[in-house]
Order: sequence, then structure tokens, then C-alpha cells
Amino acid sequence: MSTASRRKVTLVDTSLRDGMSSVSHKFTPEQVAEISKGLDKAGISTIEVAHGIGLGASSIQYGFAAATDPEYVRAAVEATSQADIAVLYVPGIATLAELEAAIDAGAKTVRVAVHCTEADCAEQPIVWAREHGMKVMSFLMMSHKLEPAALAEQAAKLDSYGAQVIYVVDSAGAMVPKGAGARVAALREAVDADLGFHAHNNLGVGIANALTAAEEGAAFIDGSLRGLGASAGNAQTEVLAAAFERAGYDTGVDLLPLVDVAEHVVAPLMREPQIVDETALILGYAGVYSTFFHPTKRAAKKYGVKERDILMELGRRGVIGGQEDMIIDVAAELAGRGEHARLAEAVNA
Repeated sequence: MSTASRRKVTLVDTSLRDGMSSVSHKFTPEQVAEISKGLDKAGISTIEVAHGIGLGASSIQYGFAAATDPEYVRAAVEATSQADIAVLYVPGIATLAELEAAIDAGAKTVRVAVHCTEADCAEQPIVWAREHGMKVMSFLMMSHKLEPAALAEQAAKLDSYGAQVIYVVDSAGAMVPKGAGARVAALREAVDADLGFHAHNNLGVGIANALTAAEEGAAFIDGSLRGLGASAGNAQTEVLAAAFERAGYDTGVDLLPLVDVAEHVVAPLMREPQIVDETALILGYAGVYSTFFHPTKRAAKKYGVKERDILMELGRRGVIGGQEDMIIDVAAELAGRGEHARLAEAVNA
């Protein structure tokens, strides 16, 4: 099949933003430059960088990064010759002043991320970014929490604000291919913007979800090298490139240089392999936001309760990003119940 006759899909790499969660946001500007250079050489056209939670998130709450967001952006810009450098903007965490600083450092694309029921929160940054010449992608985080039709209604709002790409985002890694495809298909009927899909791999189907999303019309697919990312990580960029090529798509990516940067640059920097462990699996099964992964592990250890019990209760309560304080509340409640049960058992003995 000739390249001209193959369907096109654009791979966006988020190793240096979402992947920051795997290294406690401690990639240095020099490491960002080296990875960006390799991605650029392989033909990745959009590279997302900065703190794992987005612009302005370096803090005691979300973890301090090794450098400032503009320093990361500048390092990536100076190391690349073709790729656009993107940043993540989460309303309530980022500010327009921080986005302006990212533009001054060379960022060309902004990805405005909101909870799937709160599209209206994205209007101000989307409009502002378009007025300042940026390409705007917008994320509907935790997309599994809305049925396709309701998600499409939220996407229509983002479309009306001027988002050029609208993403179905599986923030919890809770989707399977049928659900991923249905949501993209619903958005395809509701918006004029291009569509994207961002997969986490908690149920082990991140690549399958991405392929299904593309079949239903997603033209932009996110990944990260070696699967770096929160909890179980993202769909793996180099695997996406190979899988999409086998499926008959033109990604514009040169696979072997992409594998080289994953294997010889990123892999040596990883603290541990990106795997689907018990906590990551239950997080996806319960539909809990991926960034709850490490705080849940810490709370379970502190309170002497099981990580799975915390996550299942958080899922039952329907928590979303920004409600990380609930992790401690739930862990303390579970510990209290356990102590009560032990006392009751002692009394009845």
C-alpha cells in the first residue's frame, strides 16, 4: 500500500509531561533536550513538556519539578528543528500568565484539560490562546464517566470556544475498545474540530483503545516512550508507531529512531519498569484518576490498610482529579473500621 493511499494519524508524544509522573517530575532540562531531540529526529510533530500535572503545578501539593516550566519548554525548543512544543493547561492550576511565559519560551501548542463534565471551564484559556496564535487542543479528562452522547455535548462546547483538536481522555485507564470507539464516534457527529485520543494502560488495552479510536475518526493519538506516565502509564509511543503501521496507517514517524530514543535515552532514566501492578490495575478497574496512584500507596502504608480497598472506595464515591485529599479521608476511615472490628473481635473472644 502506498503512503498516499494510507490513512493518516498523528502521534503526539507526552513522555516529557505525563511521563514526568513516573520520575516524580525530576527530568532535568538537559534530559528533556536529549529526549526531545530524539523524538524530533524520529518525526514526532508535537512534543508535550513541563510538569506532569501541567503548567504551574510544581508545588508541595503536586510535587516540585527539577526546573521551571519555561526552562523545560526552552530546552525542548532549542533541541528540535521541526516539532511543535506543547504544554498542558489545567484551569484552576495554571494561569494565563504562566501560559504567556510558556509562549515566550517557544511553546506553539496548548492542551487545555478539563474534567469531562466541566467544558465551560476551558472557554477562557481556549479563547485567549487562539487570540495569541497558539494551536489549541482540549482534553475531556475522565471521559469514561460520561456516556457517549453526554460527552459529545461537552465536546460541542469546546468546539464552540475554538478548540482545534478535542480529545477523549481515558485518565483512569478504565476504558476498553468498545467504549473508547463509541465515545470518539459520538464526538465525530457533534463537532467540526479534529479528534484525539489519550490512553492509559491500566487494563492493558491502551494500544487497542488507540487503534479503535482511530478507526472511529481520532486523527491525533497520544503516547509516551516506554509507556511513561501516571499509574500504569500511557500507550507506548514506539509500540503505537509499529501497531499503526501494521494497521495500514501513515504516522509520518520513522520507527527505528523512535525505538532508539526509547531504548537508549529514556530506559536508562527510568527508576523502575512501567508495569500494570495491583494498584494500577485496581485504579483502572475502579475508574479512579491516574495521579491518585502514588498518594494511595503512601496513604495505605501510613494507615496500614490495603491500597485496593482505598481505590475501590474512591471509585464508589466517584472522585475526580483535584480531590486527592479524599485519599487520606478514606484511608483513615478504613483504618478506623479495621480497629473497630479488631476491638469487637477481642470483646467477643
